[in-house]
Amino acid sequence: MLLSISLILIIGMSMGWICQKIKLPGLIGMLITGILLGPYALNLLDKSILELSPDLRKIALIIILTRAGLGLDISGLKKNGRPAILMCFVPATFELLGTILLVPWLMGLSVLEAAVMGAVLAAVSPAVVVPRMVRLMDEGYGVKEGIPQLILAGASVDDVYVIVLFSTFVGMLQGEGASIIRFINIPASILLGIGIGFLLGILLAYYFKKVHVRDTSKVLIILSISFLLVVIEDKLTTPITFASLIAVMFIGIGLQNKREDVARRLSVKYGKLWVAAEVFLFVLVGATVNIGYLGNVGVKALVVITGALAFRMLGVFVCLLGTSLRRREKVFTMMAYTPKATVQAAIGGIPLALGFACGDMVLTVAVLAIVLTAPLGAFAIDLSYKKLLNKN
Repeated sequence: MLLSISLILIIGMSMGWICQKIKLPGLIGMLITGILLGPYALNLLDKSILELSPDLRKIALIIILTRAGLGLDISGLKKNGRPAILMCFVPATFELLGTILLVPWLMGLSVLEAAVMGAVLAAVSPAVVVPRMVRLMDEGYGVKEGIPQLILAGASVDDVYVIVLFSTFVGMLQGEGASIIRFINIPASILLGIGIGFLLGILLAYYFKKVHVRDTSKVLIILSISFLLVVIEDKLTTPITFASLIAVMFIGIGLQNKREDVARRLSVKYGKLWVAAEVFLFVLVGATVNIGYLGNVGVKALVVITGALAFRMLGVFVCLLGTSLRRREKVFTMMAYTPKATVQAAIGGIPLALGFACGDMVLTVAVLAIVLTAPLGAFAIDLSYKKLLNKN
């Protein structure tokens, strides 16, 4: 396992650096590393680390969501009001519906299998979007209009909304059946996750005020609580559960609400953690890709991804109706809300791991979506924000 960890870190970080030098997102190099090192190519990774892959991907997701919560500008979110709320679920819902319409016709999957694929595809990527929106806020582009705050907040909640839908559809595909209570559980679990996370964040703020511990210890405490929340959600058998990943994000928001200076420092610490977590996340998801299968569904997958993105951009446009944003600002928001990466890497391999017949196809489409939309979305944001947004 030690050799595998060394190869993942050294080659993954090197390939990421090379991609950044040629103006591509580093995660593309990490994905390529995983494909090359994985069992379908050179087969250099130990089986034990591949077995740990789902847990390692979940840890990476927890880190990026906590970091997003710690750095979220609540005042900018309040300024946007209705559009901010709509951005959390409307674009993802449009993309999910688009996938359900396209996939049975193009790929021959059932509607429920298409829903599972749609839930994997429908999330926007914090790995691509979050650092770029933070940079826009630092440079002052679109801040007065609340555009980076709107995208940042929407992207964070959008991911958790999609993950809750994904869990619901996977349960139904496993034979647990559809029921009204399962769909009631979607908004209920989101609201419970918000409440639990925000309360824990406030309690931690008071604890850190009374008990002096180093920032590194604070990070370990928050991580431990986050892991416990995820385990508790997995163990719950009640009809109504809570969204642990939303709770994880709202721990950061609650802490920021009471101790903004502490939240700012911890956000920097989480940023350093993300450096290693990102490498493991994308290398390990690349290692699960069957290259031979990619050739079989490539063209159909490309059509599905393109069509789903069109539906997603339409959803963003609907969210922005009635706002004071100008046409060029709306165009920027629609483009900035398209990149895929983090959630697709975290959950794309789950259907295959569970033995679903559609597992290979879902994973292949997820990886192709990352390879296509992560660099294109990153380029679209980087090349257009100075032209389309006002500097405040």
